Amino acid sequence: MGLFHCPMGAAFYDDDPCIDCGMCYAKSKDEMVEASKKLREYIRAHAPKNSTVRKIAVCGKGGVGKSTVVTLLANALRDAGYSVLVLDTDESNPGLFRMFGFKEQPKPLTTVLRRLPSGKKEPDAEWLKPDEIAVRDIPSDYIASRDGLRFLMVGKIEDPFQGCACSMASIARDLVAKLAVQDKEVMLIDMEAGIESFGRGVERNVDTVLVVVEPSFESMALAERIVYMAEGMGISRARAILNKVPSEKTKQKMIEELDKKRVKTLGTIYYDPALNEAGFLGKAPPTSKATEDVKGIVGLLFDMIR
Repeated sequence: MGLFHCPMGAAFYDDDPCIDCGMCYAKSKDEMVEASKKLREYIRAHAPKNSTVRKIAVCGKGGVGKSTVVTLLANALRDAGYSVLVLDTDESNPGLFRMFGFKEQPKPLTTVLRRLPSGKKEPDAEWLKPDEIAVRDIPSDYIASRDGLRFLMVGKIEDPFQGCACSMASIARDLVAKLAVQDKEVMLIDMEAGIESFGRGVERNVDTVLVVVEPSFESMALAERIVYMAEGMGISRARAILNKVPSEKTKQKMIEELDKKRVKTLGTIYYDPALNEAGFLGKAPPTSKATEDVKGIVGLLFDMIR
């Protein structure tokens, strides 16, 4: 297969996990489209039916307010009695840890990729090797904790010539797949902007995808693509959260347009000047109207499951 990475995990064509979709030997765009259809149908047909919310990916276009929504969701879930683990996978947005009230960011997970002068990897990389990882297995250096919230970050690209974000996505994908989330625990993942993470399969092992959508054509168009890709991964629970909505009229118009795109709406966060100011200053969101909006969204999420 060369550099091709099989979505099913097959090491070579006709290996046990191979479903003979044809993706690995497709030579034209049409062949790739047909292979993708076979792969999508297979994954959807064999996807487990999740009756719980344990791993939530928050996605959307750049600038729609994903990090703010992640912060509000984490606080609301914590207040509802859940232990929340937040994973920051965005390699460019620098301020999520501040929005949770932490003064310093934890050690980035990309540290496990660093090699010592001997050529060997950092000794604390061993914890990532088992097929299943519990939260308690993650070294404390990588976690910032406060009031029932735990925060991890994959890492940031901070200097020129640091390469692409592929290695960061690999760490995120492995951790999401291996982490065993227990009852009354929720893993909340702040995804990078756009849909590249879906191409890398980072969301493959989540049970819920929430798409943050602002009142713009581009944001709603991308929401359609994200839901399509989520469903192609076997994730049946993909919903839109409307954000920065200025009026009831705009809300209804957005819901109508998203319905045409077969995107279901979970809830709405109305435009909140206090929230906007906190984001501008890089501070934790204050208790405001948006806080109540998100509490309602969390309630609707669990009602939908029940």
